[in-house]
Amino acid sequence: MAVRSRGAWRRLLLLLLLAGSAASPAEEGGGRREAAGGGEHGEEAARPHHDSSYGTFASEFYDLRYLSEEGYPFPTAPPVDPFAKIRVDDCGKTKGCFRYGKPGCNADTCDYFLSYRRIGADVEFELSADTDGWVAVGFSSDKKMGGDDVMACVHDDNGRVRIQHFYNVGQWAKEIQRNPARDEEGVFENNRVTCRFKRPVYVPREETIVDLHLSWYYLFAWGPAIQGSITRHDIDSPPVSERVVSIYKYEDIFMPSAAYQTFSSPFCLLLIVALTFYLLMGTP
Repeated sequence: MAVRSRGAWRRLLLLLLLAGSAASPAEEGGGRREAAGGGEHGEEAARPHHDSSYGTFASEFYDLRYLSEEGYPFPTAPPVDPFAKIRVDDCGKTKGCFRYGKPGCNADTCDYFLSYRRIGADVEFELSADTDGWVAVGFSSDKKMGGDDVMACVHDDNGRVRIQHFYNVGQWAKEIQRNPARDEEGVFENNRVTCRFKRPVYVPREETIVDLHLSWYYLFAWGPAIQGSITRHDIDSPPVSERVVSIYKYEDIFMPSAAYQTFSSPFCLLLIVALTFYLLMGTP
């Protein structure tokens, strides 16, 4: 009898354990459904609604692809490299330079600045001038304007600095569509037009483009622009190199502007000598 009772109790305990394990998921699911609002409707309310339309897909893709964790858009393109500052400590060493303006001026303070250096089969030019319009260099067989190959950096109304090619016909600069410039870059900052470009040393023989392996007088000019078109240069007699320039010879040449060449003119020197002689000799 005792054996039967123990067997019956074991079977009853096993049935209770099986019943409890089968009921647990239902009870937990019911608890979750009740917490969500009760029944199947509560579970549907708790589940996030997903719209399968294309607009929703595009929005979700944008949020995932173009927004950072803070919610700010990622940049769509890498930033453009800033214009590299013109180095003047290389003048006379690894490049030739011309400075026009106040004694001791540099590429940021001279009225006009130009540098040149050979890079392989090209010549790199750097130009800068105190203007909001254009800055240029001309390659001439003499020191006069007319029949000259001209490279100009022009600041347009959109804020860009474009490198253009001109040919001086008398006192008039005619734009030439064939432009030998490449690797062009320019900037307008602090009321200055600054640019950098390369052009080949050797070019096919043509009237409007000179071979830079030959020596030329350099004409320096700058002035205002109207709607991206150059107008007359700022000064009546723009500076010119004293002698022909060779790209194979690097010099650092300074030319004082009119405000700083008063005492260097022959007339003023003669006047100073005369006054000195008069003061030393005294009046008769």
